[in-house]
Amino acid sequence: MVATQKETIRVLVAKPGLDGHDRGAKIIARALRDAGMEVIYTGIRQTPEMIVSAAVQEDVDVVGLSILSGAHLELFPLIVEGLKKKGNDDAVVLAGGIIPEEDFAKLKAMGIQGVFGPGSSTQDIIDFIKKAVAAKKGK
Repeated sequence: MVATQKETIRVLVAKPGLDGHDRGAKIIARALRDAGMEVIYTGIRQTPEMIVSAAVQEDVDVVGLSILSGAHLELFPLIVEGLKKKGNDDAVVLAGGIIPEEDFAKLKAMGIQGVFGPGSSTQDIIDFIKKAVAAKKGK
């Protein structure tokens, strides 16, 4: 199939764990939407299984995980492994929220391609996603 128009990047934004605060995730979702991406926001208190299922069902290019609870080292590996098991390991996985800088390398080693903390520019996140998705698609 020959693509005659620019493909829209599909992004799932999810809040794993018991976090009840989602303002940052909503700001990111809106910025991605305004940048022309199709955004699926799953809402708060999602289990890793729920996030993986939504990512597979929606056939997303990107999974953005937002966390404030400190459970990123417990929850994120379950999501990355779940995506691999379900055959969606080509999705770009990003993390954001309150994540200690000393955990960035651990997250990247487990398959999280980008980590963004408080104060990160929405434009930096948009640019990162565009480059990462283009690289995955070989463009």
